[in-house]
Amino acid sequence: MEKAREQLQVLKEKAFLVGAYRRDQKFDRKQDHLLELMALAETAGAVVVGRTQQRLNRIHPGTYIGSGKAQELAEVVERLGVNVVIFDNDLSPGQIRELEEIIKVKVLDRSELILDIFATRAQTKQAKLQVELAQLEYTYPRLTRMWLHLDSVAGAGGATAAGAVGGIGTRGTGEKQLEIDRRLVSKRITELKRELETIDKRKLREIDGRRDFYTLCLVGYTNAGKSTLMNALTDAGAYVEDKLFATLDTRTRKWRVDSGIKVLLSDTVGFVSKLPHHLVASFKATLEEALRADLLLHVVDASSPQVFEQIQSVGQVLKEIGCGDKEVLTLLNKSDTIHNRQLFDTLQTVRPDAIAISAKTGMNLDKLAAAVAQKMRGGQVRFHIQISPAEGKLLSFLRANAVNLNERYNGDTVDIEVTLGKNQFVQFRKLGVTDYEMI
Repeated sequence: MEKAREQLQVLKEKAFLVGAYRRDQKFDRKQDHLLELMALAETAGAVVVGRTQQRLNRIHPGTYIGSGKAQELAEVVERLGVNVVIFDNDLSPGQIRELEEIIKVKVLDRSELILDIFATRAQTKQAKLQVELAQLEYTYPRLTRMWLHLDSVAGAGGATAAGAVGGIGTRGTGEKQLEIDRRLVSKRITELKRELETIDKRKLREIDGRRDFYTLCLVGYTNAGKSTLMNALTDAGAYVEDKLFATLDTRTRKWRVDSGIKVLLSDTVGFVSKLPHHLVASFKATLEEALRADLLLHVVDASSPQVFEQIQSVGQVLKEIGCGDKEVLTLLNKSDTIHNRQLFDTLQTVRPDAIAISAKTGMNLDKLAAAVAQKMRGGQVRFHIQISPAEGKLLSFLRANAVNLNERYNGDTVDIEVTLGKNQFVQFRKLGVTDYEMI
């Protein structure tokens, strides 16, 4: 019988979702723990036709849920005509193999689903390489004996567009039909890491080159409205779609916060709960924008029933990438579409410093700009300095960050009276300037 993973399905596939949670895990019976997985499955192109949640006393080493439950699942799958079963858990290669033998359809775990979505979203060379590396490191043990040679890949790292053919979990680097030499895979992983290291170094040099500017980074749960906000503030022209992970690529634009004040604003890939570690590692340079930023703007979908869970997920990912202690300004986006007023009032009580905005309508974006300007200044320092017109880097820094700037050319020098925020004054002193006079 032809193996399930060798059958190229025509989207949309019928998916059945399974959530299996240990009894020692926090679990609210009133909460639908599969909502996020359902959104991920639909983003990948599936039609969810059924789902089940269950508690486990222990994880079964062979099938995760136990052979009896697996057999019950097989009967449901056959009755509903399901093409793919997606677990809200991470499964071992052996568990996936055993489940597919019993259920007779393709079985994916949560991480493989997310990686598949990233494969369809990757547009730039960097994003495609990052996704291919993450998929190879995570999924190739599961796909042994199903791969063709790497140079025939149709997907994120191959010759054709990601996700052009095949069903969920078979796109990107997953589209391999025959057994492949593991040594070739290891060689490809090494090549990808080397190529990404070169790109990462160039990316980090770009980020380091922005030290003269106050930098902000948009972070948040996927589909919270970061790209819409980026467009509203900077006319960036970022791609916007009402789907998870609509864009993977970081973009940075200048944002005029106030008269005389410009900052650099960067967008980042959206987060979800339990983001695969391989993906976090592969997107290190992309997430470096958040690590190097002076201020993080946490964009929250205030209209989501799972808003608190999403906030918690973002906080967890920020800790994982080393941003747990960063200064954060919370933005309650989509505040013009609130359906659960009680939940929103609770959110505002828990986050009293948050700003309720709407990136779509422009509501309170002026308050956001004022708050950023205030944080940027952090108090003000005014001083006088004489410098040579040839000191372009210093002049550029003052012109980019000054609240008030008065320049007078006097022969071979420039007399400058300037006001900087305290935060920018610290950066100014790091430029090595010592000959200035406070006013």
